[in-house]
Amino acid sequence: MIRTCVVGHYIPAYVCHAARAGYDCIWLDLEHRSMTMREVEALLAFSHLYDIDILLRPPTLEKTKLYRYLEDGAAGLMIPHVSTVEKAELLVDAVKFPPLGDRGLDNAGLDADFHIHDADEYIAWANRETFLCVQIETPEAVKNVDAIAAVEGVDMLFVGPGDLGLRLRQSGEMSLDEAWEIIAAACRKHNKAFGGPMVAEGEMQKRKDQGAQLLVNNGEFHSWSTVLQQDSLKFDALR
Repeated sequence: MIRTCVVGHYIPAYVCHAARAGYDCIWLDLEHRSMTMREVEALLAFSHLYDIDILLRPPTLEKTKLYRYLEDGAAGLMIPHVSTVEKAELLVDAVKFPPLGDRGLDNAGLDADFHIHDADEYIAWANRETFLCVQIETPEAVKNVDAIAAVEGVDMLFVGPGDLGLRLRQSGEMSLDEAWEIIAAACRKHNKAFGGPMVAEGEMQKRKDQGAQLLVNNGEFHSWSTVLQQDSLKFDALR
């Protein structure tokens, strides 16, 4: 089980406190949030300092920018809206070294301890220890999920219940629960990890029982909102 929380702002202390609270991974969302490259690099460095993985959702599909995030220390990349085998294969080509893909070699980033490792040992480590996570967020992706899960170099599937739920409500072709089960079955078949956000009461247990390993249950928006509302009620209690 991978305990995961979400951050979308430049808050170095969040990295520290997430690690100390027992979380294994931080989902760093750059699809819907904006940070400078230097801010991203700093958060990645903090993640290494506090020994917690960062799963980075990038705002781009540009090949060299994708693997730059890995060079700067991201443990994995999560790519939104992967609905076809062809897109999954292009992503493997971009972020995995040969023989799996065609990622460019630098061997001088934070991930390589700034050029102290043999190149062949480094690329073997990178292919084994950094991961590619693809998001299943459309009905088309659910239909193609067995083939997507079969792609070598795709390490994890991530259910995006916001986008997927929106589209399934519009199409009416299946429920979100049915989609979760189809995705879970494909991952079991191909021995791939999967997960997603699980905030609703009881949903963490439900998805864990399906076999989900990456469980996301907290983010700074949810925390701020909840605590601010709770603390605001203290004013109402004053006499």
